[in-house]
Amino acid sequence: MSEKESLHSLDYSVLQQCMHCGMCLPTCPTYDETLLERNSPRGRISLMRAIADDKLEVTKAFGEEMYYCLGCLACETACPAGVNYSHLFEVARAEIEQAHVLDNPERSVIRSVVLRGLFTRPRVLRFIGRLLWIYQASSAQWIFRALRLNRLLSRRFQNLEAQTPIACAKFSHQLIKEIEQPAKTRFKVGVLSGCVQDVLFSDINRDTVEVLLANDCEVHTPPVQSCCGSLHAHNGDIETAAQLARRLIDLFDVEKLDAILTNAAGCGSHLKTYDRLLADDPVYAERAATWSAKLKDIHEWLAEIGIRRPVQTEMPVENKVTYHEACHLCHGQKISKQPREVLRAIPGLKLIELPESTWCCGSAGVYNITQPEMAAKLQKRKLDHIVSTGVGTVATANPGCHLQLVNGARRISHNLEVVHPISLLARAYRQERGH
Repeated sequence: MSEKESLHSLDYSVLQQCMHCGMCLPTCPTYDETLLERNSPRGRISLMRAIADDKLEVTKAFGEEMYYCLGCLACETACPAGVNYSHLFEVARAEIEQAHVLDNPERSVIRSVVLRGLFTRPRVLRFIGRLLWIYQASSAQWIFRALRLNRLLSRRFQNLEAQTPIACAKFSHQLIKEIEQPAKTRFKVGVLSGCVQDVLFSDINRDTVEVLLANDCEVHTPPVQSCCGSLHAHNGDIETAAQLARRLIDLFDVEKLDAILTNAAGCGSHLKTYDRLLADDPVYAERAATWSAKLKDIHEWLAEIGIRRPVQTEMPVENKVTYHEACHLCHGQKISKQPREVLRAIPGLKLIELPESTWCCGSAGVYNITQPEMAAKLQKRKLDHIVSTGVGTVATANPGCHLQLVNGARRISHNLEVVHPISLLARAYRQERGH
């Protein structure tokens, strides 16, 4: 969407596309929970259309409904009419923010500090990440919890403290050179290190580079990258999302690269829409179109160029793994078989299919913070299915899902390894090299 698009200015045919057939209803987690029409995709589209027709105003109730939606996009997969719900969803949330119907002092401060402050300044985010690592590495966190000082916090902040992620000791630029070359080069690619991914999962970024090198890709990774803007676009701040898109495009020599790669599902779903986001920008529109054409999810790229199977150096111990499909990978980007191809390329790995693998885990960006009750129900549902497979490892390709599953396993005291599919492939390549 453009920075100034609204439900009133939206091409009306987009709103009319919904046939109200109800095929989306069984796939929608919020409708499944409440069985209320307004909590369904077609119910929300009806509300959007009423606003576009000037039959309803943008109210607090409308705002709360749009933010109760997970944005998991399962409805898009189910829809026979091809409704672009993700576009409608972002336009509606942007209009809510422009109308200020949900504004209150606490919310305004959080959005200002987090969205426009922390996640637009990568060096500040890294500084916070470094403080978190020191807090954890020095045992200060363990002491804080051992003394039960967390009981002094409000219930809301107790829940947040319990979900504190583990920060990495090194950031991506400390693990990855700006340009890394394989023994022979077939392709030149750019790698996005992300924001949360950089602070909490820089090891996955390193694994991504190693996998690309093993598949004859020269890898270009700019050392200080900003947030891609997905968090902003999904929360109604389209202007900031567009600013971040321009900043990220400027970091890469897109014309000289065969592909630009991301290993985070939620980011990838948004990164592929830069052409639409900057369509009205006279300076960036053409570059954004090239960007979107070359933006690939890492699994998508490997399947496209042909995954080199790791050489089996010894008889491997059978490792059973199940796979949770991140919503913005399977529903947002329609990428489902490619991660499985990556996993099946690994010697000794046996993939056990996960019941309801495409059902949302409840992370959904910041949904587990803003809607903790619903998120917890989805988390439990997902963990119950994972436990039912009897495996000790679950693979998933999104940092939010990763954290949600780790916290869910901790909550039920289940010894579960959560890992990115690319990390499993990187391990196999390292074993091949004798590392």
